[in-house]
Formats: sequence, structure tokens, C-alpha cells
Amino acid sequence: MSENGHVPSHIAIIMDGNGRWARRRGLLRILGHKEGVESVREITRECAKKNLKQLTLYAFSQENWKRPKREINLLMKLLKEFLIKERKEIEENNIRLTAIGRIDGLPEDIQRELAISIEESKYNTGMVLCLALNYGGRSEIVDAAKDIVKRVKAGKMSLEEITEETFKNFLYTSEMPDPDLLIRTGGEMRVSNFLLWEISYTEIWVTPICWPEFRKEHLEEAIKDYAHRERRFGGLRE
Repeated sequence: MSENGHVPSHIAIIMDGNGRWARRRGLLRILGHKEGVESVREITRECAKKNLKQLTLYAFSQENWKRPKREINLLMKLLKEFLIKERKEIEENNIRLTAIGRIDGLPEDIQRELAISIEESKYNTGMVLCLALNYGGRSEIVDAAKDIVKRVKAGKMSLEEITEETFKNFLYTSEMPDPDLLIRTGGEMRVSNFLLWEISYTEIWVTPICWPEFRKEHLEEAIKDYAHRERRFGGLRE
């Protein structure tokens, strides 16, 4: 259970089902992505109102590059529009924006708008909104291992100093708390290479509702379910 007994401090969401939502309605997949932006807006606003410390959204995975070029271009266009249009919303809700992933692999205009949004919100003191962009959990662990090897080779770190705690310091999420609750929409029962290290003891809640339909009442349902769970982290109940 969360510290206040009701709300998790950090929620991570795998936003799945945009394409299926559109297909069931005879619409183009991109229209599902566009509708999904409305869900992002509502859920972000609601989480900020609940005083969550962090909301992490799986916005674009490394595997998403395998999609048709036209769809990727449209996704990048939507992302750029979101970064620009939501700056006012982010400011009004005192949200601090950040991002994880191989950001340097994104188009330059996306990198530029992302940097502007991060810079403009860096002094906000409310919830952290973290976008996972060009992100892969395995790549995150590999990148961390490479950084550690470099330090060991340079004599700046010994093998004995490599522990779970020090390893975390080299992850993209080094300054973030691990998620308390992972929500997956669209009904699939997998984590899809998302936050593999960080979700070791995260509570998981899956809903068949596709992301474009996911609204605050579904968020409430997930949080209510979470509040009744007993988190022991491998130990026994006292």
C-alpha cells in the first residue's frame, strides 16, 4: 500500500491499444494515436491533482521504429505538437517534464522541442511527468553496463563497488523512484521491454480498455485495486 494508504507515489503506464481502437471503428491507425493524446492529457492532469510524485508514460519504444515509415512520421509529428501545445498545461499544473531513453536517436526537431519543454519546467515543484522515448529496458541495462565498464577500465571504480545500489546510479532512471504501480491498457499480459530493472517489485494492473478510451474513472479503478494490495517485497507479513 502507498504511504498515504490510497495513492501510489509513482505510476508507470504502457499506453497500448491505439491501433486496435481505431481498427474496430474502421479508422486509420493514426486517428487512434491522436485520440490517445487526449488520454495522456486527462490522465496527466488527474495524476497531478492527486499529488503523485511521478507519472512515467511509455510514449515511443525502440521497437516502434519497425512500424511503417508513414506511421512513424505521423507519430513524431504528434509528439512534436504535444511538446509545444502542452507547455501551458504543464506550467499551469506545476509539472516538471523529463525524459528517458536514447534521446539522441530521435529527430533533431523533437530533441529541440523536448529540451525546451524540459528547460521551461525544470523549476516546477509538482509531479514529474517522464516520457520514455526511443526507450528499451534491455538497452537501458546495456548502456548502464557499458558506463560501468568504462569507469572500471579508467580505474575510477572497482569490481567490488558494483552492487545493485551502485548499478542503479547508471540507469536512465537513476534519480527517479521505482514505480509503485504499472498500468497496461489494451489487455496484453506482458511488460514489452519497459522498465525491466525498475519494476522488479512493482504492482501490475492490466485492463482490456484501449488507451484512447482510458479516462480518470479507469485510473481510479487501478488505484483502488492497488490500495488493497499488500506489498511485502519478498518478506513476510508482520
